[in-house]
Amino acid sequence: MTNNELQGWVRDELFWDPKVDSAPIAVSANGGEVTLRGTVGSFRQKREAQKAAERVYGVTSVKNRLDVRILDEYGRQDADLRGAVLQAMALDGLIPKTIDARADDGLVTLTGTAAWQYQREEAEFVVGNVPGVVDVDDQIILINAEAKAGDVKQAIEQALQRDAKLDAEGLRVNTRGSMVMLSGAVGSWGEHDAAVAAAWAAPGVTAVEDRIVVEY
Repeated sequence: MTNNELQGWVRDELFWDPKVDSAPIAVSANGGEVTLRGTVGSFRQKREAQKAAERVYGVTSVKNRLDVRILDEYGRQDADLRGAVLQAMALDGLIPKTIDARADDGLVTLTGTAAWQYQREEAEFVVGNVPGVVDVDDQIILINAEAKAGDVKQAIEQALQRDAKLDAEGLRVNTRGSMVMLSGAVGSWGEHDAAVAAAWAAPGVTAVEDRIVVEY
């Protein structure tokens, strides 16, 4: 596939996704690496555009350089935005009360602690959907129950083998304390995301180093 063909496929996918306003987004491709540029109206639009690009066959990585410019009707003072963010998190039962937030000119910084990565991801997702947010900086610290490195490695390898969406033959799992390193190659971004999610789901994991390569 040529760079021009890949650019066309990504543009088509952005246009196809009803959650994305593709008109202001410029796409360039170079050897499987796709770059998105332009200005969108919300942080969610920026996030959904990247997901759409990653779905396209032939894409090996995405550089998301989209800017977020909030329309005047959704602009908020820092105090008001922080209040809206805290309220949104309080209404979500998956987000622990130990997570806090502060707002600075549309940038929301998440702080505090959580026991699981899915709780951090849920907080990021919910906050990113709040009108007026232009970016999310996740500084939440994971405090998880300790587990033996050998047990973690075995549990992750078994989880990778069980996942029907994933061919785990090309993946390697290494552990050092509570940190997991994933390496090897997969055939799509869907497989990549499934492998990373499996690693984060293991008890005791507080960091995942992602060295997985997407190959077609």
